[in-house]
Amino acid sequence: MTDHATVPGSEQEIDTSVPHSARIWNYWLGGKDNYPVDEQAGDAYSAVFPGIVTVARSSRAFLGRNIAHLVTEAGIRQFLDIGTGLPTEENTHEVAQRLAPEAKIVYVDHDPLVLAHARALLTSTPEGATAYIDADLTDPDRILSAAAGTLDLSRPTALILSNILGHIADYEQARSIVSRLMDGLPSGSYLSINDGSRGVDADYEQAQDAYNDTGAIPYFLRPVDRITAFFDGLELLDPGVVSVPFWRPDPSAPTPRPIGEHGGLARKP
Repeated sequence: MTDHATVPGSEQEIDTSVPHSARIWNYWLGGKDNYPVDEQAGDAYSAVFPGIVTVARSSRAFLGRNIAHLVTEAGIRQFLDIGTGLPTEENTHEVAQRLAPEAKIVYVDHDPLVLAHARALLTSTPEGATAYIDADLTDPDRILSAAAGTLDLSRPTALILSNILGHIADYEQARSIVSRLMDGLPSGSYLSINDGSRGVDADYEQAQDAYNDTGAIPYFLRPVDRITAFFDGLELLDPGVVSVPFWRPDPSAPTPRPIGEHGGLARKP
């Protein structure tokens, strides 16, 4: 018999007998919006590559440091977060609105399961706004048009692409999407990207390539120079595109070690 559950605050029934990539990532992050089947799949991957939990959590910590800088140092109050995934700890709106309650955040995803969870769980401060758009990364014009319902896109906005560009198999298409999105934002806007990288951890590369071969939705690791090229035409902030634990680490944190996840933050002139 197939197991089902209903997402809180939603009438959508989901199949809990089949693992789901967004719920697996949520599990690795320490979130609770997953089921035993997702934990089993996540444990199977981490048995091959135990470092995947470090990759997931380092990615989330990098994003948090990016957002903190954008709010406290750059004065950004608008965020467009595409490829949100399932809500877990330290989501974009939580970090931004903790520092600036008036911040406005638009999340974008096209997965019905993610949409149902997000609408039930993502809330906002009274002073700010949190909205969710059902749209695909490959349709940047639709994303910008829908985001304008919540954000004032004549004002500087931070575009966040966290572990999403690897889902675009064609590299030139991925670059074109980034360019079109940034073209829709004004001077003084920012681009935050982090993605899985090649050239650092052969075990990670082997595990991810094997995962892609299973027929699951693939995610392609890219060489660091290709991740860096997403920022062409923008002003990269120090220290540039680096393995994410090395991006302005907390001085009280343990000494960082390189992992196969690179990212950076850049300003549009």
